[in-house]
Amino acid sequence: MSEILVTKRDGRLEPLDLEKLHRVTKWATEDITGTSASEVEIKSHLQFYNKIKTSDIQETLIKSAADLITENTPNYQFVAGRLIAYHLRKSVYGSFQPWHIKKLVEQNINLGYYDSELLETYDDNEWNIINNFIKHERDSNLTYAAMEQFRSKYLVQDRTTKQIYETPQMAYALIAVTLFSQYPKEVRLQWAKEYYNAISTHQITLPTPVIAGVRTSQRQFSSCVLIDCDDSLNSINATASSIVKYVSQRAGIGINAGRIRALGSSIRNGQAYHTGVVPFLKYFEAAVNSCSQGSLRKGSATVNLVGWHLEIEDLLVLKNNKGIEENRVRNMDYAIQFNKLMYERLINGENITLFSPDDVPELYEAFYNDQEKFKELYETAERNTRLRKKTIPAIDLFTQFMQERKDTGRIYLMNVDHCNTHSAFKEEIAPVKMTNLCVEINLPTIPLDNIYDKKGRISLCTLSAVNFGAFKKPEDMEKACTLAVRGLDALLSYQHYPILAARLATEERRPLGIGIINFAYFLAKHGVKYSDDSALELVDTWAQHWSYYLIKASADLARDFGACTKNNETKYGDGILPIDTYKKDIDQIVPHRDLMDWDGLRNQLKETGIRNSTLMALMPSECQSLNNQITLKDGSNIYLDDFIKAYGNIDIDKVHDDMMIGQRFQFLKPVELANSIAYECYYNGPQEMTEIEFEDGTVYRFTENHKLLVNRNGMEVWVEVRDLRENDDIVSK
Repeated sequence: MSEILVTKRDGRLEPLDLEKLHRVTKWATEDITGTSASEVEIKSHLQFYNKIKTSDIQETLIKSAADLITENTPNYQFVAGRLIAYHLRKSVYGSFQPWHIKKLVEQNINLGYYDSELLETYDDNEWNIINNFIKHERDSNLTYAAMEQFRSKYLVQDRTTKQIYETPQMAYALIAVTLFSQYPKEVRLQWAKEYYNAISTHQITLPTPVIAGVRTSQRQFSSCVLIDCDDSLNSINATASSIVKYVSQRAGIGINAGRIRALGSSIRNGQAYHTGVVPFLKYFEAAVNSCSQGSLRKGSATVNLVGWHLEIEDLLVLKNNKGIEENRVRNMDYAIQFNKLMYERLINGENITLFSPDDVPELYEAFYNDQEKFKELYETAERNTRLRKKTIPAIDLFTQFMQERKDTGRIYLMNVDHCNTHSAFKEEIAPVKMTNLCVEINLPTIPLDNIYDKKGRISLCTLSAVNFGAFKKPEDMEKACTLAVRGLDALLSYQHYPILAARLATEERRPLGIGIINFAYFLAKHGVKYSDDSALELVDTWAQHWSYYLIKASADLARDFGACTKNNETKYGDGILPIDTYKKDIDQIVPHRDLMDWDGLRNQLKETGIRNSTLMALMPSECQSLNNQITLKDGSNIYLDDFIKAYGNIDIDKVHDDMMIGQRFQFLKPVELANSIAYECYYNGPQEMTEIEFEDGTVYRFTENHKLLVNRNGMEVWVEVRDLRENDDIVSK
């Protein structure tokens, strides 16, 4: 039999070395319980032929390990992840040994992928220090799902040839050194090292724009864009242009169309009449859909509308499946704005009067920043017989709103009075008039008259999240919160702004949105549930620490680099904190206790001001594994995977190849669950669950990083599920 040759990645031919293949599979399964190198090899059904590519052999082994992942053998997800890590190293570096990071940077700058400022900023000694703090072995701890996400979405690569030019730990390290590159030389590497450790061990998580973009020549990383529109053609056109600019950068869009006058309004003293809101919403919809954000979806936007708009009855039904295309705008979501007076009219069984905003401009402004004045102006307008208006029962308006919200799941609620009284801004001088795509961001905005308008302001929010599940006690979060704030604040100075109004707004307010990730796991880890009161005190305690540490980090930044220039428009500047403005009725649910040095923080803020006008934002971040079970209304259980196949409008088999983290898709129709109604899913990557049966016969399913208290060799220790040993005695779930 003639000798079989294999084709190396550089094109060389050499004899097939089966012992090398055995070494790779043995390394991939080493110290991973419940896995076998021989099983991976047998499952692969490798059929060698002359000049077979080594890369094809490796991909076959990866698929083999992935195919072995089941509920009973979940640890093969780590084997498959290691095999991808090996494959990446061979592909990127030509060997298992990673290059020195400076060599990689030089190559990728020459190829046009990395930002050339990296080499201009750091000297050889600093590159050596950076190289030494990288922990490449952390790549071997990533699961198959995580590694697939990295190589398909996050790592720098040629999208046409699929050639990848970095490995995950290199990406993490370069994100860190890029963000802190403008810090003083004597401290920047220490900050970069700490930030690298936090993100590579997932104490802090980053959104796709940051993890895929920071270190490259692309410099737009903000996830949320809030664009305000005035009642003029110039402003409407500027809004559409701004939408296109930011949709092309993969940002989610919030649009305020609440000022646009109603159908039939007079134009140029009656020379023409207005076509109403719907045609311009269609214009915005076309702008949102103009650029692709991945192979399965276009852009996304939520439109803000006042609840007393003369056209509100027609605007509320824009998403439903009734009617014709001419009077529907289904590819955007809607946030309907209410206030206290409208709820009072509902409670008292009274009427609500609808107006065209251009007829009552003072009323529109007071709607956001002065509720007493709004009530006075509103009642005056109701009595004004010269104003065009329509009166409807409040119960009819709210019933229609709730019906559309129930039927579509995509009609949102914005209580503008509470959004202002509880916001970080002084509503009398910087009122919040709109929210963003996912309705968790509140920032002041000013409409643009044109795309180059120096007076307009487009607000951005740049996101990150702290992983509650990564810490044993709330005090452990302090460093991660500090790093999250400093990293994102540095990003604001580093990134570029495609529109002047966005740059000016960001420089003035420096807004951040740092959320909470892994919350469901965090609750399970502590043995509590969403659905019972046992979680309330725990969450209150952790949230108080989270809030304090974030605000303190920004106040410290203000001391080091200066407060934001619009600090005087924030409540923080006067030493007023969220813990001072929250609705005190909450104390009936969880009695308040001051757990942090709030007085000291108030005094510091009065002295230093705040660096970032917003800090906390609970963005959508939780999901269920496709292997999780869902309870339907009839009491039956169904796996989420099968649930999506039955009710979704998406090919679940293509999800992991084509969808990006954070993308959402609607079900074909609302699905009644045991305690709620489901309208859509957010994709958060494939996850695996481990099923454990306890001595009492109960069965629990855990994520691989869930920690259990076990008795091991006479000592009680916390162990992640993936690290359980056969003789471990589980003490607590």
